[in-house]
Amino acid sequence: MGPIPALVLGAIGVVFGDIGTSPLYSLQTVFSIEHNTVDPSRQDVLGVISMVFWCLVIIVTVTYAGIIMRADNDGEGGILALAALLVRKLKGRPTQTKVAVLLAVLGAALFYGDSLITPAISVLSAVEGLQIAAPALDHYVVPIAVVILSALFAVQRWGTGLIGKAFGPVMACWFVVIAALGLPHLIANPEILIALSPSYAFDFVLSRPFVAFIAMGAVVLAVTGVEALYADMGHFGRKPIVIAWGALVFPALVLNYLGQGAMILDEPRTTDSPFFHLAPAWAQLPLVVLATMATVIASQAVISGAFSVSRQATRLELLPRLKVIQTSKHHGGQIFVPVINGVLFVGVLVLVLSFRSSEALASAYGLSVTGTLLLELSLVLLIAHAVWGWRLWQVLLLAVVVGGLELILFAANVTKIASGGWLPLAVAAVAVTMMLTWQRGSRIAFGNRTQLEGSLEAWVRDIRLAGVQRVPGTVVCPHAHPETVPLALRSNVDFNHVIHERVVIVSMRDVGVPHVPLAERIEVSALGDTSDGIVRVICRVGFNDPRDVPAALKLAIGKSPELDFDPDAAVYMLSVFRIELGHERTMPIWQKRLFVVLEKLSANRTQSLHLPPDRTVIVGAESVL
Repeated sequence: MGPIPALVLGAIGVVFGDIGTSPLYSLQTVFSIEHNTVDPSRQDVLGVISMVFWCLVIIVTVTYAGIIMRADNDGEGGILALAALLVRKLKGRPTQTKVAVLLAVLGAALFYGDSLITPAISVLSAVEGLQIAAPALDHYVVPIAVVILSALFAVQRWGTGLIGKAFGPVMACWFVVIAALGLPHLIANPEILIALSPSYAFDFVLSRPFVAFIAMGAVVLAVTGVEALYADMGHFGRKPIVIAWGALVFPALVLNYLGQGAMILDEPRTTDSPFFHLAPAWAQLPLVVLATMATVIASQAVISGAFSVSRQATRLELLPRLKVIQTSKHHGGQIFVPVINGVLFVGVLVLVLSFRSSEALASAYGLSVTGTLLLELSLVLLIAHAVWGWRLWQVLLLAVVVGGLELILFAANVTKIASGGWLPLAVAAVAVTMMLTWQRGSRIAFGNRTQLEGSLEAWVRDIRLAGVQRVPGTVVCPHAHPETVPLALRSNVDFNHVIHERVVIVSMRDVGVPHVPLAERIEVSALGDTSDGIVRVICRVGFNDPRDVPAALKLAIGKSPELDFDPDAAVYMLSVFRIELGHERTMPIWQKRLFVVLEKLSANRTQSLHLPPDRTVIVGAESVL
């Protein structure tokens, strides 16, 4: 299999899990008790199917596949990657930069809400097929969903490499099956094909505006997961994703939705679970099994996405350091973040046990989806105008046509805040508060730290003039700010009055791109004197690259006369700060306390920098907030 076909198959397995399983609950939600003003009549069914089709065309095909996926950050997608690109491109425009960062924070916060709801609603909707295939097992739907989700989160620590190899074939089978399920009903009632005309959507809106507006709050569920096309672009590239969408996923979804619409026209009673009613009785139980596998894959994709977003947020200084475990030696994107996994697991179980059905959860789902769509479109409009050089009328046209549609979908879901839409808003509010608190607090606390450390170049000059005694060996000082003195190094000289014969100060510098090639990572500076054994190494990293100090040193060996030693034999000296609350009104007291809690939850720096524990000396200091 050539590289493009392999990437296409991989994209089918990872990128389209969420949007590919939306037929399980989209139309069921439209015709549910909450939306009982939508009738299984000819006008309403044709109007709803037309809305679903044109949402797939306008939002997914035109906007994401055609426009948004062109806004890549060195091939990487996702709202934080897009924000990092904008920050890099908009230097000298502080207002636009602040807007970009704020939109990205809101988008990332909504994604955490999505990461909670997707596994719950997807797995519940699949297992609910038992209510049709085996009604006697109705009472076991929630327990079975809990067992499946518990197993899914339990295996995260071992990585998904082996499981992931099966994702593509399973999802390819899923799309073939859902297309095959819809086709017989479409052939039996081809009248449904007229719903492909947008006139039926407009007719529905004009003749029954309030009903259509409420219906749009559920219609948007048909495009859940569309942001994955953009977020996972770095794993597969734009071309394989677009090919997979056009060649298999889009046709399969359209055939399935048309089949559901045709069946509802013939048999209105099937609105209670239109997806599973598509299958003949003998195939319903196997379909439940296949649907469960597909929803587990969809859930896995969003969980992995939450890990990636968390790491990106950490690198962009929106969250404290998190313990990140690499689960693959070959794929940098395969990571496990224990604290995020634990929070998601508890949250998902609470949702399943509280809402107990996919229909009840659907109200909570739509708001996070539409909010994310609007935020990503806003960032792309900004980049189109400020970076791509689009004319104002082009930006306004995209804003009016696509933004107008997304705004209507968002407004339709705002009406459901009381019945569950509050959930993603609450999750997003907590996440935004934490991110902005950490960003503000770290600037203050680490600004104080910079004052304590002092200028590196001035300190090195003082050391030369003072003639401090040298002792044998090599000491490596990981340090966040290459312009200042590592406090551990300064303290060692102040208290012990000695300095090692070779001193290497290593700083990781985030450059706002996903990956930095190995050949371009290392910058070496002898700080004005090549004879005193003090050298600074700057390792340029992207937000998806590991911060591995020993690995950076191995790349630096030989680039300077001072860099002629074995990194595995060096001593590492690490500065660790303890944050204490001060009396200055730099932040509200509640924010100060929250910042201290977040700082205490930070990952061990020895682990996050991959330092050998048996050769690492930790020197503590205090910073007042």
